[in-house]
Amino acid sequence: MSKKAELAAPPSAAETAYFGEPWPEFNDGLTYHDIVRPIDAGLTLIEFYSRKYKSSAPLQGWLQRIQNKQITVDGKVVTIPDTELRAGTELVYHRLPWREPDAPYLLQVLFEDDYLIALNKPSGLQVLPGGLFQQRTVLTQLQWHVSKLTTSSSGCQKTHPVPVHRLGRGTSGILLCAKTKLAKSRLAAYFAEGTSVVEDKYTNSECKKMRKISKIYRALVSGVIDMDEVVIKQPIGTIKYPGVAKGLYVASPSGKPALSSVRVLERDLENNSTLVQVEIQSGRPHQIRIHLSFIGLPLIGDPLYVSGGQPKCFDPELMDESFEKDGGYQRPENPVPGDCGYNLHAHQIVLIHPITNEKIWRQSRRRFLEKSCLRMKFSFSVAS
Repeated sequence: MSKKAELAAPPSAAETAYFGEPWPEFNDGLTYHDIVRPIDAGLTLIEFYSRKYKSSAPLQGWLQRIQNKQITVDGKVVTIPDTELRAGTELVYHRLPWREPDAPYLLQVLFEDDYLIALNKPSGLQVLPGGLFQQRTVLTQLQWHVSKLTTSSSGCQKTHPVPVHRLGRGTSGILLCAKTKLAKSRLAAYFAEGTSVVEDKYTNSECKKMRKISKIYRALVSGVIDMDEVVIKQPIGTIKYPGVAKGLYVASPSGKPALSSVRVLERDLENNSTLVQVEIQSGRPHQIRIHLSFIGLPLIGDPLYVSGGQPKCFDPELMDESFEKDGGYQRPENPVPGDCGYNLHAHQIVLIHPITNEKIWRQSRRRFLEKSCLRMKFSFSVAS
């Protein structure tokens, strides 16, 4: 067998590498540090937290946290909400450990060298900490994996792999991580360059030629599209939305430029669905879900976005002020971006290696079957 053929051949089951540790029942909780600025001097303890961290808990929630001895002032527990603060005072809020929602933990390694690691992320696993998921993330499993390797190999040089882009919690497929600071900075530049090219309003073909990294997804959408290919240039912005502190991303004429190229792979007239391939030239949050729904093809199973690139349920005046046992807001009744159920898979990534400059191509084929049951098939190749 030739060397090229060896590179292109998919690995056997024995060669396929997985890692991951089962999640503990409770996480370790969190600790938030603040130093009172001169502009905030004179505020009371409850005023400081209820104003600065309004999106974390309502007023009554912060009162509960203070009375529950979860906040220290210069190292001492304070339970009086009206305690006046001085400039330079150190505040620490201790969020109690909690049971995070269920999430898968096994990760498959698709490619790895001294600088990069490409993983196959399962649907349902969050990439970085946020919201209810502070421990059950890809980042945590990477940290545990590296710690385990370092402990078992005394001569092993410790690395700090981190994801360099995000996939939605409900999105499966290829996730690229950097193992060194140099690789991380160069890959971050790749992604930034791709978005800036779109903002400079180059044509779709010009964008493709200029990019050093390309991501291709596959999605199962509701509806049948007549055209074989379509380019979507709808800008994406944010609106105020209950349960999403920084605002919900939606199709918006006043938003930032975004570009997605869609190609039809298979039409299913009987079930009124279409399997499409999407290459994104920019990296706006939830871009594929928003763009496909904008043209009337929302992802099958998407609990949030409907035709027009807007949320399914939206009432900007409906803000739930109730709170959980730890003082934080209750989960909103309306769908939020992290909810799963939609059919979206990061199928392929092509990039110029940030250190060696070789061209790397990785592909993860995901077949959509009846009732959205999925079967995975992987193939690999590297081209100089």
